Amino acid sequence: MWVIIIRALLSWVNPDPHNPIVQFLYSITEPVLHRIRQLVPMSGIGIDFSPIIVLLAIMFLQGFLVESLATLGARLQ
Repeated sequence: MWVIIIRALLSWVNPDPHNPIVQFLYSITEPVLHRIRQLVPMSGIGIDFSPIIVLLAIMFLQGFLVESLATLGARLQ
């Protein structure tokens, strides 16, 4: 989640693309963000909402899926 937030913040300041930290962040976030951009085309808007969509998905998975698995695990004991 934090990596996506950092990536979104970096897009505002145009970091050096040859920086190893920037390259690492782009390499681990771009596959996920690219897939969201393919599913939800946002051409003509000028704003990339894919980080927001990914963050919402992560929050949903943390809130719903993890809680459901914890409840199921507690019932099995």
